[in-house]
Amino acid sequence: MRSFKRIGAFGAGAVAAVALVTAAPLPASASAPADNGDGFEFTLYAKEIPAPGADESGPPPKVGDTFMFADDLFKTKGGDKVGRDGVICGVVRTSGDQADTNCVGTFVLNGGPGGQLTAQALTTFDISAEGPSAFDLAVTGGTGDFKTVSGYIRVTPDGDYDRMDFHLTR
Repeated sequence: MRSFKRIGAFGAGAVAAVALVTAAPLPASASAPADNGDGFEFTLYAKEIPAPGADESGPPPKVGDTFMFADDLFKTKGGDKVGRDGVICGVVRTSGDQADTNCVGTFVLNGGPGGQLTAQALTTFDISAEGPSAFDLAVTGGTGDFKTVSGYIRVTPDGDYDRMDFHLTR
């Protein structure tokens, strides 16, 4: 079940609203959008914050099941914390060892740039796999420095973290 619960910071999310936290600024490469207004890219690492009493073993997911998770977001693995996310997912289809989940998440980023991003995806997971494969989240909105962005977030498992490559356009 861990692979099913830990979809990455979908933070992409994928996403419940969260409050801002104080943290260090994002990497210099993400400190400001390009002057020509084309957008910007940066990478963050998400580490899941286990919920108290969370049980990762249990029956396979069924249609209608929902789950939530939260991550802390870092510039580098174990580096400076730059934000957090919250994600909620619902199982919409199962077939054999496959489960489709519709996930929505909110990412709160501090520093330059700062604000919130929302993202969502319909993603198929192999329930029997040790971990999820890479997937993309569609950026659906934002606030602060992200109020006019669109784009996507590529989430890739990376050990105890998920690597999140943000590709944003204005």
